[in-house]
Amino acid sequence: MAARKSTKKTNISAEELKKYYREMLLIRRFEEKAGQLYGMGLIGGFCHLYIGQEAVVVGLEAAAEEGDKRITTYRDHGHMLACGMDPKGVMAELTGREGGYSRGKGGSMHMFSTEKDFYGGHGIVGANVPLGAGLAFADKYNETDRVTFTYFGDGAANQGQVYETFNMAALWDLPVVFVIENNKYAMGTEQTRSTSTPDLYTRGEAFGIPGEAVDGMDVLAVKEAGEKAVKHGRAGKGPYILEIKTYRYRGHSMSDPAKYRTREEVQKMREEKDAIENVRELLLEGDHASEDDLKAIDKEIKEIVNDAAEFAKDSPEPDESELWTDVYADAAPQNA
Repeated sequence: MAARKSTKKTNISAEELKKYYREMLLIRRFEEKAGQLYGMGLIGGFCHLYIGQEAVVVGLEAAAEEGDKRITTYRDHGHMLACGMDPKGVMAELTGREGGYSRGKGGSMHMFSTEKDFYGGHGIVGANVPLGAGLAFADKYNETDRVTFTYFGDGAANQGQVYETFNMAALWDLPVVFVIENNKYAMGTEQTRSTSTPDLYTRGEAFGIPGEAVDGMDVLAVKEAGEKAVKHGRAGKGPYILEIKTYRYRGHSMSDPAKYRTREEVQKMREEKDAIENVRELLLEGDHASEDDLKAIDKEIKEIVNDAAEFAKDSPEPDESELWTDVYADAAPQNA
């Protein structure tokens, strides 16, 4: 295939471009390895890969500041890596090992890192949206200037609790950025067959919540939109909706053959819109990096991912006694 020629112009620094390239490539290679481990039977249960959607989290994390929070659904490995969680701990959790972020009990969909202000990983469609508003409520109550990124998909956008949350977030001017990762197919139904309106960001209009659609295959466009949304929240103006139009290359989960779309459609997206390739072209065309430089980055990333896989394999499985931990919260009786 002949190399594409980018027509984009950007005044972003070479170091920033390399950073975004590296971070997106880490997610891509990590997810590819996770798919391999799943096929080998080392990852059990559900596993939803983020391949194709890397620009969403990398772009928004570029707009985030220390102390900002994020919460998402079950396609969550990319979010973890983008906010700085250790690939070793993430991979160990995927394989159900003691060295994982939730000590092997959370798996792919339910791991957390309060150190990195990452609040999951949630398996119930749309259930994380009110929790995200709750995180934002805490920041408003405590009078910080932090914001919460609350991620959900085009399928979850049709859930009733999302609109209950929109209402409360608007009523209380909560500093929450609602991020709709619209990859077109939800669990396997094309958006036009499940959604009465073509633009999901307009769903906030009834509540007075502003929003916009963003090209989710362009990390710089996502970063720019994210900065606007974050500024809105920090200024005390309340919630903002970003509908980020992206695309997943794999099925909904590892068990999904994705027969609801053609192979040609996926290949066309890979060839014409791939977010990592677009940044790669910007680096090469702007003389910000050579082919050898990019090969060195790829080699470094593969080593990180391979080390994470080996760490996961070597980490022991949780002791049986772990079944009885973290079941109930200890609550001391209060004096009358």
